[in-house]
Amino acid sequence: MTTAETTAPPMMTGEARILAACERRPVDVTPVWYMRQAGRCLAEYRELRRRYDILTLARTPELSAQVTLMPVERFGVDAAVMFADIMLPLDGMGVPFTIEPDIGPIIHSPIRTLADVERIRVIEAEEATPYVFEAIRMVRRELAGRAATLGFSGSPFTLACYMIEGRPSRDYARSKSFMYSEPVAWRLLMEKVSEVVVRYLRGQIAAGAQAVQLFDSWVGVLGPDVYSEMVLPYSRRIFDEVRKTGVPSIHFGTGNSSLLELMSAAGPDLVSLDWRVPLDAAWERIGHDKGVQGNLDPVVMLSGWDVIEARAADVLRRAGGRPGHIFNLGHGVLAETDPDQLTRLREYVHAESARTGQDEER
Repeated sequence: MTTAETTAPPMMTGEARILAACERRPVDVTPVWYMRQAGRCLAEYRELRRRYDILTLARTPELSAQVTLMPVERFGVDAAVMFADIMLPLDGMGVPFTIEPDIGPIIHSPIRTLADVERIRVIEAEEATPYVFEAIRMVRRELAGRAATLGFSGSPFTLACYMIEGRPSRDYARSKSFMYSEPVAWRLLMEKVSEVVVRYLRGQIAAGAQAVQLFDSWVGVLGPDVYSEMVLPYSRRIFDEVRKTGVPSIHFGTGNSSLLELMSAAGPDLVSLDWRVPLDAAWERIGHDKGVQGNLDPVVMLSGWDVIEARAADVLRRAGGRPGHIFNLGHGVLAETDPDQLTRLREYVHAESARTGQDEER
């Protein structure tokens, strides 16, 4: 690596830091944000939840923007990820759902047949979820460059799993059975959901999202051959369409260590890693022509600071100061997490990455 590649630029804003990392350009310090950072660990959020259900928060632009901005103010993170639910695109698809406490999304009429798939609507995103785009515009105005604004969507596979199962599942056996036994219906479902996701992400980008993340939360239930045939073409189409906008993209999955190369091949700018793979080994497999995000185990945040510091140092050591690393957790912040520890972790990552970067320059 050349001196030009390792020399950090002057102090950057969070927005500039995130966008530079997405493009694998040098940064002053390693950027930090946390999945599910705007949520249950914050007392301010819990107070709002006593007054509003989660879908009211997500569908009311002023409330969504308020929750989205909380972690920027509280933790000093470099990005604000929009407070929304991955199920929101279903609003325009004619697939009613609710979010039940301690259960999660409930689909009241799950997909069971080809006829069910044929009834799914594909409409313009501005008609389906206008409240999401208005919230993004509010957040961009409020941040004014202090931190990046991140949009996201559930992947076609993960959304299809919810639509078929009707609720969260341990093994998504009904969804996999549908995929194997109803290939025509499965492909039509994936085509329709892919089109909805493309429109949804384009709408977010047009509203001001500066990077977007595709959550393939349940993809770890698949093996490489099935993923390649039944999922990869649809994810690739989404990343191809996002690339046309010039906005960077991140691909996230859990339990997916056998799929890393394939998820990289889908075409994101960064692959977000869970905690089950060492960051340096995973980056080798993904390819250094892409960035990586991650990958501290969220459960580590329930430990004392000495454990958190040691584990975070290991993540940074494995990243090796290479351009293209965004520090994050391997999944979302747990509700029991002490918010002060998240602030301290962000401070540590910034300070330690600056220190080691200076050592390398010397």
